[in-house]
Amino acid sequence: MKIIILGAGQVGSSLLASLSGEKNDIVMVDVRADLLKKLQDRFDIRTVQGNAAHPTILQTAGAAEADMLIAATSDDETNMLACSMADILFKVPRKIARVRAIEYFSFPGLFSPETIPIDYVISPEQIITQFIQRLLEYPGATQVLDFAEGRVRMVSVCAVRGGQMVGREIRELHQHVPNFHARVAAIFRDGQPIVPNGSTIINDGDEVFFLASADEIRDVMSEMRKSEKSYKRLIFAGGGHVGKRVAMALEDSYNVKVIERDINRAEKIAAQLRKTTVLVGDASDRELLLSENIESADVFCAITNNDEANILSAMLAKRLGARRVICLVNNDAYADIVDASHVDLVISPQQATISALLRYIRRGDIAQVYSLRHGSSEAIEMVAHGTQGQSKVIGVPLNQIEIPDGVVMGALVRGDEVLQVHHDTLIEDGDHVIMFLLDKKLIPDVERLFHSVQEV
Repeated sequence: MKIIILGAGQVGSSLLASLSGEKNDIVMVDVRADLLKKLQDRFDIRTVQGNAAHPTILQTAGAAEADMLIAATSDDETNMLACSMADILFKVPRKIARVRAIEYFSFPGLFSPETIPIDYVISPEQIITQFIQRLLEYPGATQVLDFAEGRVRMVSVCAVRGGQMVGREIRELHQHVPNFHARVAAIFRDGQPIVPNGSTIINDGDEVFFLASADEIRDVMSEMRKSEKSYKRLIFAGGGHVGKRVAMALEDSYNVKVIERDINRAEKIAAQLRKTTVLVGDASDRELLLSENIESADVFCAITNNDEANILSAMLAKRLGARRVICLVNNDAYADIVDASHVDLVISPQQATISALLRYIRRGDIAQVYSLRHGSSEAIEMVAHGTQGQSKVIGVPLNQIEIPDGVVMGALVRGDEVLQVHHDTLIEDGDHVIMFLLDKKLIPDVERLFHSVQEV
């Protein structure tokens, strides 16, 4: 596939790293020659320096032959204009754009072939807002990912001594939660992946990924750690695009406060929010946090656009007694070094955005995909098509399918029904198969597995 990526910033370069090993022909466009040089030294790609929205630059990048254009610059208007130029002048089949400003989403139908011709619009702020909302639904979870339009969710949770399943074999989970429809998909122990089976013992400190229907998640989580009370009082550091959108989404259900250091920005968002308390100040100010009773906050979430400020304010909030502390980190290098004893959870907007993009880039009929563990693993919802004899998976018992090592079949969704997979499970045409890939290098193998025999 020939792909043009516009913007060599955090999102563009992270996406390039994710796609570079998958036999794609990639061209990177950016105005900054130094960034392009660094990427060209690391990856086998072609680069073009210039304004991503200029027709001559798109022409030089090969837009006339491109299968896909991904506009991921830091400027919404540049991304939208580039997609328009790619459609009008070069008829690029698929155009994806990152659009951040919430105002553009206030007008349904703005993005369509007749108006602004963008096939898929990715909003990092919306993705992060949904991510935080799901985390707040399940206290103690570190990730909550939707599959099959929410009928199945993949949850990661750190097993803690005191949970009934800690020190026990996985097969005992079904004795404790008899209606558990899916399964434990993966375990990471000391950072290393384990493909679980019935005899695998869950240890204290294990990161456990499991699949379950939405109404079963709390029961399964309570087996991994002691149940936690619901969140009520939330404090967000940062009133930017993310902070405003998160507050808007949560202020009807929680007691929300936003700390914003810029007085003009604080006044602007205060006028747009109905129930949220907006404070002017620095979230790393110890006296400010104490005056706002940080020790009684259920969640403190640092979501400014400054990684260092987020980490420092989150560490301070944790030290002062906040129950759970989350911080947004754009630079993945920081995510690896932040001590879990000082910050409970680090969220990467880049990985969340890349997950949304991969859904439209992967080959085959993919309903959902998530990039996990800093891009090293993936969870995929693949739709099976074909008939028995024309497909490597349809009508074949699961234990006879040549499933690559490191791929765990997690759950199967047929219509509105969530099915637990067994060794003799038969996949039917139209089934949604949810899989966990311990190594993203297995993606081509999975794509080939779900192609029809004629396509292979």
